[in-house]
Amino acid sequence: MLKVTIKETQNPTIMKFEFPEFITKSQNFEFKNIDETAQSPLAKKLFFLPFVKTVYISGNFIAIEKFSIVEWSEVKEIVAEEIETFIDKGGKILNIDESTTKKIPVTVYSETTPNPAVMKFVASKMLTKTMVECKNIDQTAASPLAKELFKFPFVKEVFIDENYVSISKYDIAEWMEITQEIRSFIKTYIEEGKTVIDESQIVKTTQHEKQQEEYFDKLDATSQQIINILEEYVKPAVQSDGGNIAFQSYDEKEKRVKVILQGACSGCPSSTFTLKSGIENMLKEMLHDPEIKVEAVNG
Repeated sequence: MLKVTIKETQNPTIMKFEFPEFITKSQNFEFKNIDETAQSPLAKKLFFLPFVKTVYISGNFIAIEKFSIVEWSEVKEIVAEEIETFIDKGGKILNIDESTTKKIPVTVYSETTPNPAVMKFVASKMLTKTMVECKNIDQTAASPLAKELFKFPFVKEVFIDENYVSISKYDIAEWMEITQEIRSFIKTYIEEGKTVIDESQIVKTTQHEKQQEEYFDKLDATSQQIINILEEYVKPAVQSDGGNIAFQSYDEKEKRVKVILQGACSGCPSSTFTLKSGIENMLKEMLHDPEIKVEAVNG
């Protein structure tokens, strides 16, 4: 009889159920609802449990994200039993033959950024729905790709968002010497179906929580306007440069907006100029308030 092992993750809403052997060789699957489960009879079965929000299948485990209507302490044993019973009765985890799965060609190209220490590597496919920033190898629990990249001695920081990877380097190497090596490594890694981001390992930080609608609805009107301006007018531009900008806070008394710079924007020599002459002026004009000030908490 099959016995799965229940393991907690760094994300309290997600629980992992590990199998004694690999259940998928080289692919990762994410199912957001029952309509997406054509490839997985087991995932379809699990969505009949009313608290199941998302099902992930990768390597030797199934990870499940739950809605907040229950606590894992109340239902984790029930889920484990459902999985074990389903498999013991001949149920299939996946409806695909991985032995015939071919590599999907991926194009990866490099782009320079305004930050001379950062190069952006853009893939022809989506890599993640949730941004991940790794300042060192100890922060790579959620990204096996970032962990592998840190094995290159010249890699200082890794930032992954949507379809690109921004890499910050140490001064020991020049981009002209290492760009092709990194580009080839990322291309091969993705083509082999290896995990770029393990969503179940993402720690929901304060910054992640600030991206949720619940947080937005609690803000004052000016803060909401600032976020909308940053999202619509500023973020697309900084993302094209391999970075990201996130709203941190707004002090109504001091008229001070604090933002977080990530990826290529963090530590960029031109970031101060961009904040003052670009973003600050834009907010002053669009909010009709000449006293607005913008500063980066990590700039």
